[in-house]
Formats: sequence, structure tokens, C-alpha cells
Amino acid sequence: MSKDGSAGMEEENGPQPRPTTARVPYRFGETVGCGVATIDYEHLEPDEGSGVVVRVAGRVMRSRRHGGVSFAELRDWTGAVQLFALAQKTADFDTFVRLSLGDWVGVEGEIVRTKRGEMSVLVGSWVVLAEAHRGFGDKWRGVNDVEIRHRQREVDLWANDGVREVFMARTKVVSSLRRTLDAKGFLEVETPILQPLAGGANARPFTTHYNALHADFFLRIAPELYLKRLVIGGIERVYEIGKDFRNEGLSPRHNPEFTMLEAYQAHADYLDMTGLVESLVAEAARAIHGTTLITFGGQPLDLTPPWRRASMSELIEEVTGVTVTLGMERDEIYARAMSLGVEVADDESVGKIIFEIYEKTTETRLWGPVHVMDYPIEVSPLTRVHRDHRELAERITPVITGREIAEIYSELVDPVEQRQRLMDQAAAREAGDEEAMVVDEDFLRALEHGMPPTGGIGLGVDRLTMILTDTANIREVLFFPALRPLGSQNEQEFGPTNEVDDAGGSS
Repeated sequence: MSKDGSAGMEEENGPQPRPTTARVPYRFGETVGCGVATIDYEHLEPDEGSGVVVRVAGRVMRSRRHGGVSFAELRDWTGAVQLFALAQKTADFDTFVRLSLGDWVGVEGEIVRTKRGEMSVLVGSWVVLAEAHRGFGDKWRGVNDVEIRHRQREVDLWANDGVREVFMARTKVVSSLRRTLDAKGFLEVETPILQPLAGGANARPFTTHYNALHADFFLRIAPELYLKRLVIGGIERVYEIGKDFRNEGLSPRHNPEFTMLEAYQAHADYLDMTGLVESLVAEAARAIHGTTLITFGGQPLDLTPPWRRASMSELIEEVTGVTVTLGMERDEIYARAMSLGVEVADDESVGKIIFEIYEKTTETRLWGPVHVMDYPIEVSPLTRVHRDHRELAERITPVITGREIAEIYSELVDPVEQRQRLMDQAAAREAGDEEAMVVDEDFLRALEHGMPPTGGIGLGVDRLTMILTDTANIREVLFFPALRPLGSQNEQEFGPTNEVDDAGGSS
């Protein structure tokens, strides 16, 4: 099998035209992975053949010719293998050496070790499976332009080492989360993404119009209220892994479209659910690294349960040296916030000021893992009042490397109190708070049927993946992060590139 084209044989002097493909096969089966093709033949001596013929397929990522000998790197998702072509043995050798970086090729040949000791596939027959009409950047340094990497992830995946491994790790994270929850008797469900009301979190939603219903709908900001309705319906352990959408800004830690795990367990409280979060994170770490002892940013990180638990006020004092408690007078709390450089509104409550101090001065400096416990009730509209301190909510936020990775609640189950909380939120919304919640009568009606004591968690899959892959920017764990649309006149694109290099050394 050879690469068809109209260019003809390479002339001794003069230009070497890029071959074009008139016809490609519909399939190229019975292949082995490039990364594993030679594993069982490491015993071969230099310049020895195995007598075993294999079929491999992938992209040509490097190519170098030395007279009647040519070497190329063929890569697929399992790894890479060296192709070794000889003018005397390789079909249509002169066309093979003109393959370009990125061409998909199917090869059949013997597994050999070259004179230089490199395991290779000696190319016998071969066929082009797809031509790359655009190049893949510099063959040695990959693609360094961040805009191109994020806008053209298909290029990034091939051109840059390590990118594919991050996304394969992400898949392992999601699979691990499911395994852990399934083993604990949780039922995975799907709830609506298009919702008539945006509820379950404090966030500004994306709005769309439902033509068939003649009504505006919202991309969900959280599945929480629907999942709680399922708990009320008797599904006592329930979870969902899916997309949420919040019409907010972009940052290294935020993307408007993100993946969340939410889970609810009847007859449990927020202390029970801390153990679940620890198990989820620890098992995901083991799935990727085989251990809960990892590194992030060059620093050691121990994810082994149990994790430390500390109150918000305790952590603020540890980080800033300033004492703030809910029992203090508002003027004193306000003054301490100003001394720390935290600006707050004149009408802000004590609880909200403490929360602002925590977010602005403390959270990002917590290496963790640590469970930040017992939030002010004012900033926790869906959380049950603390059983011992009425000014607090039974809410915990696990923090790792300065990042919130989850929220843990003893869920509010009293329909009367929940209605009042939502009405307070609606009033704040009327006053101009675009992220405040609205009154959801369907959810309140469901609560009136009776909801048992319930613990709930929301865990950010993207942020957990960032931590477990030692990644600082959320865009690096999203295949296609949110980016500003560009017109064609502004797009940076690669042109065709012939990556044959006649000057390189042999393998």
C-alpha cells in the first residue's frame, strides 16, 4: 500500500513537491498501540529483527532522512513508536520521506531494533489515512502561544507533551468519583439544565428563551433544588455530575461553564458529609497517583483523611493575627476589617463582614486540606441553623492549596424557615443584588411534603482536577474553556508545514 499522488518520484535535484492524496481507506484495522507495540521485544539486540509483523497507525510527528534511510516518530493516544524506513524495503520510499508533520499514516512492518539500539517498526507497506493541511507548530518546542493552545485544543493535544495526560487524569477523577459514590449506595440521576427559575446558589444566570413554552428559561446555576426534591421523593442517596453555568467573570480559577458533583444523603448531617468528601478526594488521588501524598506547585500536599477542622474565626486569627467573632460589636468588627484593608458596605452585618475578611485575607493562604467550619447564617441561605449557635450555619468549606473545592451542608429542611430565607433573598434581589435567589414555589411545595434530616455536598470537579494534576489555571483542565470570539481577521493560525529534516542524526 502506498501514498497515492500526482507529484511522482522525487527528483535528484530541484523541488520536492508535497504529495497529495486522491484516495484514503475507509478503515485500517487490526492495529496495536504505538506506545505498546515494542514492549514485548526489548530483548532484541542492536540490528536484530523479531520476525513479528505489526500494524500501527497514528500521526507522523517527526521525520528525518539520511540518504536511503528515513526515521519518523508515529504517535497515537497510547504513546509513540519510531518508524524505520529503508529505500530497499519500504514501499514507495521517496513519497514516504515527504510526509508532513501531522499526517495520519497506517504502517505494516516488522518490529526491529536499529543499529543505534532504538526499538522501531521497519516500514514495509504504508498508507496515508489523512493529510494534515495545517501544521502543528515547531516540531521540537511544540506550541507556546496560549491563545492558540486554548482555541485550538486539537493542535495543543498533539504538539505539547503532557496535555493529553492532564485530560486523561481528569477522566480518571470523574470515574473515581462515580465509583466511590456508587459503592456507598448513591444513585446517579440527571436533572434539568434548562430551568424556569435559577435557584440553588447565589449567582447570575444565563438566560434563554423557550420558544415552545413562550417563556424565558435559565441555564442552571446548580442542580440542588431538584436533587432535594428527589430526596423528598424517597431517593435517600442521590448524586449528579454535570455542567452548571454562571454568568460571571473569568479567572485562573473560574470558568462560566463548569462541572460540579452534587450529592445528598438522608439521615446525615454536615459532619457525616465531611467524611464523604475526604473519601472522594483521597480515592481520586489514588486513582491518578496511587497515593494520597502528592505535590502541588513544588510543595508537598497530604490528602490522607481525616483532615483538620477549624472555625472561620480561628483561621482568620491564625493568618492575620486579628480576632473577629460574631459576639463582637459591629463597629469594632468594621474597624478591624478596615485595618486589614477589607472594604465593606456601611450597612453590612457582622456575619457578612467576617465572611468578607475571611475571603479577602485568609482563604487563599490556607494550604490545607482544612475544613473551614460554621459560616455566618447570613451567607448561607439554604443551610440549617447550627444546633448550638443560632448565629451560625452548619456549613463547611474544604480548602486545599487556597482553593475552595467543595461546600458541605446540613441542609435546611423546615419549609417555613426556608420560605423566609428565600423571601429575604428575593428582597435583596429587588434591592439590586443580581446574584440573590428567587422564591421557588415548586421547591417550597416539595418541602411541605416533609424532608428528612439531610447532608449535602457540592464538589468542583474542575478545581479538584487542577489540584490533582498540579495545574494552576482552570483553562488547562477544560478541553475548550470560555474565550472571547475572534473574527477571522484576528485569528492566529498555522499554515502548511513540511517537517522533513534531512540534517538530523540517526537513531
